[in-house]
Formats: sequence, structure tokens, C-alpha cells
Amino acid sequence: MLQLWAVAAAATMLAGGCAGAGTDTGRPAPVVAPSPLPPVAEVTPQGLADAIDIDRVTAHLRALQQIADDNDGTRAAGTPGNDASIHYVAGLLREAGFEVSTPEFSYTRFTVGSVLFAAGAGDVKGRMLESSVGTRGPLTARPVSVPARGCEAADFPADVRGAFAVIARGECTFSDKARNAQSAGAVGVVIVDDADEGLPNLRLEPENVPDIPVIVVTRADAGRVGGARELTLDAETATEQITTRNVIAETRTGAPDDVVMAGAHLDSVSAGPGIDDNGTGAAALLETALRLGSSPDVPQRVRFGFWGAEEEYLRGSWDYVGNLRAEDVRAIALYLNFDMLGSPNGGYFTLDGDDSARAGGGAGPAGSDAVERVFRRFFAERGIPVADTDLDGRSDYAPFLAAGVPVGGLFSGADGEKSEEQARMWGGKAGVRFDPNYHRDSDTIDNVDFDILAVNSAAAAYALATYALSTTGPDGVPPVAARERTEVEIPE
Repeated sequence: MLQLWAVAAAATMLAGGCAGAGTDTGRPAPVVAPSPLPPVAEVTPQGLADAIDIDRVTAHLRALQQIADDNDGTRAAGTPGNDASIHYVAGLLREAGFEVSTPEFSYTRFTVGSVLFAAGAGDVKGRMLESSVGTRGPLTARPVSVPARGCEAADFPADVRGAFAVIARGECTFSDKARNAQSAGAVGVVIVDDADEGLPNLRLEPENVPDIPVIVVTRADAGRVGGARELTLDAETATEQITTRNVIAETRTGAPDDVVMAGAHLDSVSAGPGIDDNGTGAAALLETALRLGSSPDVPQRVRFGFWGAEEEYLRGSWDYVGNLRAEDVRAIALYLNFDMLGSPNGGYFTLDGDDSARAGGGAGPAGSDAVERVFRRFFAERGIPVADTDLDGRSDYAPFLAAGVPVGGLFSGADGEKSEEQARMWGGKAGVRFDPNYHRDSDTIDNVDFDILAVNSAAAAYALATYALSTTGPDGVPPVAARERTEVEIPE
């Protein structure tokens, strides 16, 4: 049974070692965990759902908020705030008796400082491609439009030497375009996107980065850029090596070759504390694990993943799946994902495992439709309307999806705007983002709709208990012998 004094003592030592706003003693106040409760006596879907107390989920959120407050307002990967979040979650799970590991992984982080881009005397909005070098001061040169796509050396006219090469997007990688431009003597590259508004986050291949800067502009600005007498770019960029960790916790009972897995990312963006995104998912999952207990009387092994660096291309979950042996991937019966469960103008979304919405991402691996039905049953039993969210790969289910693991999950909305129909379904304001504070420093505990979070937390527990009891039946997933899995490579 969890000992509160041990958790409080560990949290006090952790908080005392973190930089941030101090108390009268010069140390941050101790991070307070909710008082422990025993696991549920009997695991049933409804019983575990009813055991998830929103006050206890909120207590975890307050702890994550305090951790951010004590550490420069962020819990981003590679920061003391993220380390403290990992200690908080791993410590509670260890005290509850789970088998816990915190495997490290490393990656290169790209950061952009100030970017000034001008066509003649007028500024143009541009975005540096990830991994691009900066300019080391203002770089001024004339623009030369490349009539082809820049995928071959022969595409570049002779007068591109000493100029910015202006190249349309498409047909080959950005690195190939930029490398060809550099070989032709260009001093920089401007990629013209195929959209008239909104600057995409484009990437150069990390192993194939040219020595000249590369920036993207919208198609609407292509005429201004290409027609200017000269362009000036002054951009600061940097790369650094980041090492951080996932938290993996597993029950001590159940079949090790038929694992039910659930996950939520634990990091925030660097701009803020990330309490809706994704303290809500992490807090709901943590409380579900604690109420399930480390040795539940269920047939299935249950594993929890609290992912690092989700906000940086899902690095933690990709590292985890990419490093599993083939038999270990086959042992994962399904994966449940919980990301942003309490958006302030939110709604109730389930991952569209059967692709009924035909939104573009396609259906999930066999069994994903069944997982979606389980979530929908929870909401239907409570008279709550629910909508699909596409399997677009924007959260930590993506590597599981790529490996052929059935996936499902919950979401309450992010940067999309709530429609009139959705406002009628769920309340809130139409024409306003589901989370107006998405990826901002204002994503604090005051940014959470606790009614939505309470429902979604219960739904998460309901689905997890359903599959902990059985992965077969009408809402089951393929058995071990019939599972089709694919090896995945960890993206650069």
C-alpha cells in the first residue's frame, strides 16, 4: 500500500533540488501527492470508472502545475521541470508496487531565435526549415526563381550563383533541393509552399543538411519574393543534444504475452506548463493505474507509458516502439492513448478506428474498430454525444499504428475551432478553438474544464478495465497467433 510519508519525503527532496521560485527557506514548497487509496476490490469496467475521483486527478494536476511553477514555467523535455514530473509519476507508481523503468533516449533539438526576412523594403513572413543553418548576421542577395522543382542539378540556371534560389515545393526532398542549390552556388534557398496561408513546419533530413539557410514562404508571397530586387534574411538557429526519459510501469499479474497498454505524454511545450496538454491525460492515466493496482486479479498484463518528448515529433513513443523486439510488439494486444482530456472549450472525441468519418487517415489495424466501440459504449450509456477524431498521427498512438497494433483513445480538442453543430452537442462557443491556450504559457490549471476531464478520466478507466478482463469476444482484438505486426524505424 502506498505510504504517504514516503511520497511526501521524496517529493520534498525532489522539489528542494529544483531551481525556481523559493519559499522563506529558499526552497520550493513540497510537491503534494493525493492521499493513497487501496486498489479497487474487484476490477470491472464500471467499477474502475466509478473509482476515478476527479478531485484526485486534479491533485495530480496541481502537483504538475507546481512543478512547472518551480521550474521556469515549463515541463518540456530535457528541462528540470520534466525531470521532476518523471520523478513524481515514477515515484507514485513504484510506491504502489508497479514494475517501473525510466529508459533514456536522446535526440537533437532544433531551435529558432529571431528570424527577419525582407523582400526589398517589405517584410515577408517566413519559417526556417528544421535543421537549417542560420545566417550569422544579415544575408542579402538577389532572388533567382528556379523554373523546375530543383530536384536535379540541371534545374538551376547559371545566374543562381551568389543568389537566393526560389524553388517550389514538391517531387523531391527539401534537402535534395537545397543541396542542389548549394552546388549551383546559391547562398540561400526559399521554398515556396503550395498553400496561400499558414506556414508549415518543414524539415531537412538531419543527415543531409546543406551549409546554406533554407526558409519557407506561402504561395501568396511567392510573387513578392521572386519579383524583389533583393532579399535579406537574418536568422538565428541552433541545435543541441537532448537526453530525457519515458516512464514505463507494468502490473505484476496477467499474461505477459497478451498486454493491454495505455499511454499519455508527460512533457509540455517549452512555452508553458502544459496542464491541459497533456497534464490531463497523464493525471487521468496515473490515477487509473493507482486504482487498478499493481497486482490486479485480471487475465491480462497491463502496461502504462508516460511518454517523453511528444511535443518534439513523438520521440519518446517512437523510441519505445522502435526498440522493441518483434515478439514484444506482438505481445501488445492494443494501445490506448489519452491526450488533452479537459480542453476548456472541449468536446468528446474518440480515435476513429473504423474510419467511419472518412477524414483521411484511414482505419486503424484490425481491432481498432472494436476499441472505438468500447469507448462509444461508455458515452452512449451516459447519453453523451461523441465524435470521431482522425488517425492523423499527431499523438503517441502513431508508432503503435505503424507497427500494426490496434489503437484507440480519447481527445477533447486542441487548435481546431468548435463548429456550430459541436456547440449544440456539447455546449461551449462555436468559432473558438477547443483550447484557446493550446501551446501557450496560459495552459495552466485554470485552463481545464474539470467536468469534461471527469467524464474522460472515467472513460479511460472503463476501456482499460474492459480489456484487462478480456481481449477476446465481440469487442476483442486479434489473438497473438493472428496478429500482423510490422517493424518500425525510429524517425530521425
